Amino acid sequence: MPLDVSIVIPTLGRDAVLVETIDSLLGLTSPAAEILIVDQTPEHDQPTSEKLTYWDFRGDIRWIRLAEPSITRSMNYGLREAISPLVLFLDDDLRPRGELVSVHSHAHTQRPHLWATVGQVIQPWQEPQAIAAPRVLRGLRLDEDFPFHSTSDMEVHNVMAGNLCVHRERALSIGGFDENFQGAAYRFETEFARRLEKAGGALRFLGTAGIDHLRVEKGGTRIAGDHLTSASPRHGIGDHYYAMLHAESAAEAATYCARRIFREVRTRFHLTHPWWIPVKLLGEVRAYLAARRLASQGPVGRVSQTNRQK
Repeated sequence: MPLDVSIVIPTLGRDAVLVETIDSLLGLTSPAAEILIVDQTPEHDQPTSEKLTYWDFRGDIRWIRLAEPSITRSMNYGLREAISPLVLFLDDDLRPRGELVSVHSHAHTQRPHLWATVGQVIQPWQEPQAIAAPRVLRGLRLDEDFPFHSTSDMEVHNVMAGNLCVHRERALSIGGFDENFQGAAYRFETEFARRLEKAGGALRFLGTAGIDHLRVEKGGTRIAGDHLTSASPRHGIGDHYYAMLHAESAAEAATYCARRIFREVRTRFHLTHPWWIPVKLLGEVRAYLAARRLASQGPVGRVSQTNRQK
């Protein structure tokens, strides 16, 4: 018998596109058992607020409001609150391709050993392609180049949180998502995947559980601004922190972080706008130092089955 699925959508700064996303999910032939909207938007426009209120009143969605924005905290909240054995995390600016929910559910039902499935993600510049993973990267960068627009099912070592279905109890058993990832939260998904595999879990990519990711410019993690011209550490801290947590040695972590710092200023943009290089370097050094502090303190905010919100 297919396993029930709870959809969790963390959202920040989205109005009309959020309504369109929810409407498309409610219209699936095989819908989710519930849809949780974990909303970190201070105030919506009137049409959006009215629609969310209406859906919440009817029981079509559960509209949860959080005061402080954090992608990892909101996902952990949804993971705790979900009632189904499977939790499908989705972006708030998407259109589903086919029967998204049932494909994820079927995969977990047919392969009970799976801890997570990640579905196809089609970016605005992409088309679905029947391609395999390059598998040329190793260590900390394993499957960094995975083609999430593929149509071929395969085992995978990396995930995208915008179309990620987890076995709820197993995800809770490893503490959910690390809430040290803030701001742009870069690499929090990869860190979760590494921790899941270290616990003995398996991940599978589903080329037929697709979404079109609309990549709306306003809101979401893009609220952090343009990383190319910013001295803020929020754009790079997650990548450095991830390396410090999962490198096999201090030398591997140091090499990874150093390469990132120099790679971030060796871009086409910085070649033509060299006056931004010192600004970006400052941001990367600040990110590295902040990541060291976080790594020394250890992960925070991880959740368990026993601390579900009431």
